[in-house]
Amino acid sequence: MEQAINILERYWRFTSFKPLQEDIINAVLSGQDVFALLPTGGGKSLCYQIPALQMEGICLVISPLIALMKDQVEALKEKGIKALALTSDYRAEDIDTMLDNCIYGNYKFLYLSPERLQQDLVQGRIKQMHVNLIAVDEAHCISSWGHDFRPAYRDISILREFHPEVNMIALTATARPKVVQDITTELQLQNPQIFKKSFKRENLALQVFDEEDKYERLERLLTKHTGSSIIYVRNRKSTVHISDYLNSKDISSVYYHGGLANKEKTEHFQDWKSDRVQVMVATNAFGMGIDKADVMTVIHINLPESLESYYQEAGRAGRNSEPAYAVILKNEADTIRVKNQFLKVLPDVKLVKLVYHKLCTYFQVAYGEQPTESFDFNFDHFCKHYELNGITAYNALKILDRNSIIAMNHQFENQTNMQILLDTKALFDYMAKRGHVKEILQAFLRTYGGIFDITTKVNINLIANKVNREVPDVIRVLRQLEQDEVIDLTIAQTDARITFLEPREDDKTVNRISHIIEQQNKLKHDQIKNMLKFVNNDQQCLSIQLLTYFGEKDVSPCGICTVCDTEPVQTTHTKTVEDISHIQTLLAQSPLSSRQILQQSRLSEKRLTLLIKLMLEKNLIGITETNTYKLLTK
Repeated sequence: MEQAINILERYWRFTSFKPLQEDIINAVLSGQDVFALLPTGGGKSLCYQIPALQMEGICLVISPLIALMKDQVEALKEKGIKALALTSDYRAEDIDTMLDNCIYGNYKFLYLSPERLQQDLVQGRIKQMHVNLIAVDEAHCISSWGHDFRPAYRDISILREFHPEVNMIALTATARPKVVQDITTELQLQNPQIFKKSFKRENLALQVFDEEDKYERLERLLTKHTGSSIIYVRNRKSTVHISDYLNSKDISSVYYHGGLANKEKTEHFQDWKSDRVQVMVATNAFGMGIDKADVMTVIHINLPESLESYYQEAGRAGRNSEPAYAVILKNEADTIRVKNQFLKVLPDVKLVKLVYHKLCTYFQVAYGEQPTESFDFNFDHFCKHYELNGITAYNALKILDRNSIIAMNHQFENQTNMQILLDTKALFDYMAKRGHVKEILQAFLRTYGGIFDITTKVNINLIANKVNREVPDVIRVLRQLEQDEVIDLTIAQTDARITFLEPREDDKTVNRISHIIEQQNKLKHDQIKNMLKFVNNDQQCLSIQLLTYFGEKDVSPCGICTVCDTEPVQTTHTKTVEDISHIQTLLAQSPLSSRQILQQSRLSEKRLTLLIKLMLEKNLIGITETNTYKLLTK
């Protein structure tokens, strides 16, 4: 391992490996097939990157995530390591040249998606490459019982035909036992060495709080735990709103979501990473490539969609082995909300067939035909034309895309170009006379510095979020500005491009994947059920619940979660009478919320909750219209 340690020190500036990394690297270097289950923060990428750098040739890395591929390639390039990623950003002629570079240019890593691997051009060139290792990242995608199932993953094994002498390593952060079996079978791993690191995190306290006022709890948590923090929310608008709220409470915060311009993403990330701000409020778009070991607290203000997602996101806290906290804030409304958000929008087989049929009709694709060209696609127009629900229709299109019936390439970020035609003085004179456009124009000026000088790609969703307006409102203002010759504007009429990957056969086309649709829908229902069971079970250690879900046995209480780390609820009768009397004294002055009682007493939160419940049962107190507690007179 001396050479491996030298590579680790030279490129990554580490002097030792994390648990299991050394064993995995040894197994790979000895030519064995390997399955590695390393939870978030376990250092999966080094397990194939270091052995690949030791050997002659190029490592093929199969990954489903374009953003992750780009992050990995950029990180390798910064270290002086030659790497490429065949993403959808490149044209066919670019791909041709890049593949030649992989054959003749001493490149060490080629990242590509499983769908890209199916292309004849790519397969032909891979046959000519000197491949030293095949790495399958996010390997759970190969299992129809795994989250983010990608059918194209099941065709990765074709690489074994091209290079039968090359060993393979499959890596994932979350997989239940059934998924592990699927991975080893589908990838045809030969007598694989299986490495599993326990999901248990000794330093990470799992906490679930039932909270009507989530913002107040946020403030308390972040004031108590002043280290670097991440708050995960469900939508883009919430990232901005919560970040503004925290800043108003003198808790420094920035936000992050997929609609931000790259410059703003980078600025916000660097502010947080360098500890200029305490909190990052983000959608789950924030996650890949986070290399910050000292995150103290990860808070989910909405329920995650699965325990897999929760564990991955929560696991970004405490990677430096210092005490850390993974917090879920929930209330009764969350159960209804999570079911509406994730279950009611699942398309069944019948709906997928309908959407596919309408899509073929929309583009006038005849039965038995497979068009050779791609089509510009205006999704909103498509849904309105056929009176389809936007969310379920989009999910149906995603199913068709994932199962390689169509390819849907999004173009949301590049659909609008704009340049201001007036000079600064004339522009401000214009704004002074038309106050209704001032806020929107100012948002463009602050976001895009060169918009006076050159035609600039702009993100209308981003501006709409900044000024708290709907996208159509912003577009109406831009059209008025264009008509007044204030700006030069080009708004593309399409959201995406659609390519049909097989001939149209209507129901027959979807029937081939109907079992996958039904199985994935069942999986989603099971995941939500397990998530709700986890947050509502206050009798069993949260760590035990999580570890059991992932198939671990002989687990013991963690001692630090909200179930374990509480004072005994059984106290003496005298103590209970004293505590109730104290609460009554406080309420004699005026009705109070539970938060106010907590602040004015020395009771723990769990103890107060128990006493309030007891006092309500005995009709000692009642609840006012403003959800405060008041004394009841007998």
